[in-house]
Amino acid sequence: MLPSPPAKPVPPSDTTAILRTFARDLAAGHPWTPEAAKFFTDVFDELAATWDTGQATGRDEPLRDALTRGGPLPTGPCLEIGSGTGAHTRLLTTAFPAVISLDLSEQMLRQATGRSPARIRADAAALPIADASITAVVAVDMLLFPSEIARVLAPDGVLLWINQLGPDGPLYLPATTVAAALPGHWQATESEAGWGTWAALRAPG
Repeated sequence: MLPSPPAKPVPPSDTTAILRTFARDLAAGHPWTPEAAKFFTDVFDELAATWDTGQATGRDEPLRDALTRGGPLPTGPCLEIGSGTGAHTRLLTTAFPAVISLDLSEQMLRQATGRSPARIRADAAALPIADASITAVVAVDMLLFPSEIARVLAPDGVLLWINQLGPDGPLYLPATTVAAALPGHWQATESEAGWGTWAALRAPG
């Protein structure tokens, strides 16, 4: 456990409650609709220009700790889903030989120019990625699409599930919930770092 710095940017409780309920329902199997996709696209397109200075926490302790202590990590391509403005992409390139950044928001991906060399605009509910072709999926403050993650991960693959604000984050899901949502039997390691939490979940082999 790494200590938490002061001045944690806790989001409004009413917004957090709504988004967390949505995230839990989606993980439990509720359908992802075109209306939901459009809503999230519009929200993040609007926030993109000021995301790094206004909304992002600016802390990478959970991801950095996951890359350090969540191993051994497989060698191969990494898929960063919900990559946003590419704030974490450079850190991921220190651990993986190739990083693919994927986001639903075109404007977020435009902000990632210069940070993420391989960017794809796509819906994480229907990943344009071949079966069992990715050795690591990294999701930072992201909605969970369990069947697609399981489909694209190689047999020795790992899912790094990062919550930058831990239980205070609006999309927070604990490792037990993530593991239960994924098809098959998954092993999980979970820890705290800074303001957040991380979990490394291993694909069934």
